[in-house]
Amino acid sequence: MNTQYVHQQLGKDVESFAGYYTTLEENRLPYNGKEVLYVVGQATVESSCCGKGSFRYAQVPGYVVSWKERKSETGMPITTVEPIQDDDVREYIRQALEEKYATLQIEFW
Repeated sequence: MNTQYVHQQLGKDVESFAGYYTTLEENRLPYNGKEVLYVVGQATVESSCCGKGSFRYAQVPGYVVSWKERKSETGMPITTVEPIQDDDVREYIRQALEEKYATLQIEFW
């Protein structure tokens, strides 16, 4: 089942509960004749019961079905993606991202 990914403005802090997050980059990784969309960002916790901190993350919305096909109400591009369900493919992507970025928390949609 396909889903929609609304692109974020790169480098812009977005306020969130107890801190903010920043989308740093968007990339596509070739895999088996398809392209996998992944997004790298950083989340910062400014106030919580456990103190302050930050971490880098990667989100993997899925295979690109249709790249930036239209715009959202706020004017940001929307891409249709197919979530990746196969555990072997997820592991391959996880390893490729860990090689390139060293330490990331990786989340699949």
